[in-house]
Amino acid sequence: MDEKIFIRPPEIGGITSRPGAQAPSQKEKTTNFAEVLQQELVGQAEIKFSAHALRRLQSRQIEMGADNLQELKEAVNKAEAKGARESLILMDKLALVVSVKNRTVITA
Repeated sequence: MDEKIFIRPPEIGGITSRPGAQAPSQKEKTTNFAEVLQQELVGQAEIKFSAHALRRLQSRQIEMGADNLQELKEAVNKAEAKGARESLILMDKLALVVSVKNRTVITA
């Protein structure tokens, strides 16, 4: 009764995504990671518009030019630096509610 019983878990082999698939080389992994990182960094700089916001802008015949979009990006960056999650951004005769976290204009 004093004998100890040892149970070893089964050994796990390498994990592959599908049978016959080759594992990517180290260079491919690095390139893919670098590409994904760059896309995420660029994606954060862009401001998206929700479908609701686009409908509001179209119904009011408001067009956002490149300079307006740049001002909006700067305003969102300032709000993000201050820790805001959502913000009301006033531009000339335009009021935009923006999700700072998602970098998306919710409504106009």
